[in-house]
Amino acid sequence: MGGLFGTVSKEDCVTDLFYGTDYHSHLGTKRGGLAVKNASEIKRSIHNIERDYFRSKFESDLPNLHGNMGIGIISDHDDQPLIISSHLGTFAIVTVCKINNIQELSQKALAKKIHFAEMGSGETNPTELVAMLICEKESFEAGIHNAQQAIKGSCSLLLLTTDGIYAARDKLGRTPVIVGKKDGGFAASSESCAFPNLGYEIERYLGPGEIVRMTAEGYEQRKEPQDKMQVCAFLWVYYGYPASSYEGINVESVRYRCGQALAKNDDVEIDFVAGIPDSGIGHAIGYANAKNIAYMRPFVKYTPTWPRSFMPQNQDMRDLVARMKLIPVQDLIKDKRVLFCEDSIVRGTQLQDNVQILFDAGASEVHMRPACPTLIYPCDFLNFSTSRSTLDLAGRSAVEELEGPDCDSLEAYATAGSKQNTAMVEKIRRRLKLTSLKYQRLDDLIEAIGLPKEKVCTHCWDGSSCF
Repeated sequence: MGGLFGTVSKEDCVTDLFYGTDYHSHLGTKRGGLAVKNASEIKRSIHNIERDYFRSKFESDLPNLHGNMGIGIISDHDDQPLIISSHLGTFAIVTVCKINNIQELSQKALAKKIHFAEMGSGETNPTELVAMLICEKESFEAGIHNAQQAIKGSCSLLLLTTDGIYAARDKLGRTPVIVGKKDGGFAASSESCAFPNLGYEIERYLGPGEIVRMTAEGYEQRKEPQDKMQVCAFLWVYYGYPASSYEGINVESVRYRCGQALAKNDDVEIDFVAGIPDSGIGHAIGYANAKNIAYMRPFVKYTPTWPRSFMPQNQDMRDLVARMKLIPVQDLIKDKRVLFCEDSIVRGTQLQDNVQILFDAGASEVHMRPACPTLIYPCDFLNFSTSRSTLDLAGRSAVEELEGPDCDSLEAYATAGSKQNTAMVEKIRRRLKLTSLKYQRLDDLIEAIGLPKEKVCTHCWDGSSCF
């Protein structure tokens, strides 16, 4: 996915920029970057963060970065920020985007004799493509709107210019942008959790497609938001940090409500509830509180020498690293009936290993309660599961086993309680060797979030979309 942070201040902004960007490290694993505007130039720094912390990579750069305005990025895809020289002036840009029609837009640009300098794995850098689309117009506001209208997918961004920072949210609001305020400065962030310890208070949540320009004196709206919104529901289930809020709705509170909904629909007899660290913990606490059953930690997470959740890029090695980080507490497990809450089951390979570890440690039963429905459709709007084919999804793989590769009845499999849905869940349960498996119902998830269904993107569960 990715996360962005920008700040403009009456004083030097680098400390706020450094720590504010660092608070987005849970959203990306490939690149980190900072750009700062001083009196004479924009200076930037980009580092690979696949095998280390953002802080350790960038601390040595800080003495060379000075200025009152800056933007930062944690990216799971391309190198950022980019510095662009154009008829609009020199500016730096960071994006959180997925451009499904990147080849089409690139070919159109090449046909106009426009060239691209930033390439990765033989593909156009998506952030450079966004910058090109912005530069087609006569103002930053018109250019940002042009980019968002041309892109099929999603795009939220920050522009660092000579006269302030432009912050723009994706046209359907799939990813958040939140404005914060403190004495002498303003900030824009993907995560509101970046604000409190730096002294910012939430000023407003940008609406879908909204554009604002921030200076040290304040901010002004440059484009009004549209009414239609489909914010990604997975932000509350998994991506988002517990201390963050989107649309005024706190992540941890939603996870408690998700756990309560799982408990409401369950009658299994167990000895205790646990959560797969880290994002499953809130769901498990909600379940345990609703059932008045003990919450315990039969797995503990060892992080001192395993800092990156998704490192390295090879999937087999990622699974090994994830498994090495979770250590079973055998005294809590032996002869116990354990129920785990997890944010989701994507591929299931790591979970299968963890289930086996529990049985090897003497568990008599292992039950699993994912906090969202079965993932059947690949995400078309964020860089979630971009390295996985559709059939890597546990739900879709089970459907293929039941129906073959040409199944045309996915809607029935996405309907909770249907014959097809029950058969799919049973197929997954057997593969994972679980005692029982029950997924969250989509209507319960939507109720836990607290927004109308039409304002929440649920495409990966039911295939629905505003497009």
